[in-house]
Amino acid sequence: MKITPKVAEEAIAESAGEEVLPLVRILKKRKNISEFQLAEQIKKEINITRNLLYRLYNINLVSFERVKDKKKGWYVYFWSFNNNKVKDLVIAQKKQRLERLKDRLKREENNTFFTCSDKCLRLGFEQAFDFEFKCPECGGLLEEEDNSKKIEELKKEIKELTKKLKEKIMMTKERPQKTENKKQANKKTARKTNKKKQTTKTKKTARNIKKKTKKKTIKKASKQKKQTTKTKKQKK
Repeated sequence: MKITPKVAEEAIAESAGEEVLPLVRILKKRKNISEFQLAEQIKKEINITRNLLYRLYNINLVSFERVKDKKKGWYVYFWSFNNNKVKDLVIAQKKQRLERLKDRLKREENNTFFTCSDKCLRLGFEQAFDFEFKCPECGGLLEEEDNSKKIEELKKEIKELTKKLKEKIMMTKERPQKTENKKQANKKTARKTNKKKQTTKTKKTARNIKKKTKKKTIKKASKQKKQTTKTKKQKK
């Protein structure tokens, strides 16, 4: 399942606050941008901008490089957005939500709840007992609530969330595998190309040696022929 920009922003806002979103939108478009430029673009003071950046840094969504200004002598931080960490954030949040839902389901299944006809409050047995089974808001009689529907809804939500979470985790595992396979395929292709080049080079070298040997042989034979002809003339 693909992480849409909307889902990504919702996850980021949940973890670091909606105030960081203007920064995120700028950082997604540029790399290694100074905190002063960021402060200027979002129209915030530098201290506020740094605070927002640290929020993103705490959830691993940004990284920085520290460079010393040779003229002024202080350090300037240049920030980049870690887009590959967004999926990890979404998965972590869904895991937390799943645990909360499981806790709620356990509480619903193992406890009895009471409420009045106006649904003012929802109290556990001990709380209802303390109020003598009378609603502290309206004074109406507290009666035992049928929470079977709520339990079924929680079970359904847990099932759906578990399925989505498995899909996201599987996608995260498959991506490195595909990358590794691609690297291996590239290496294999490179080996074949190098082998082909080496074979071609060897054949070319062999042809050159053969040509040189042939030329030497012809030259030697021609020289011998001339020498023989010269000897015959001298004898005559």
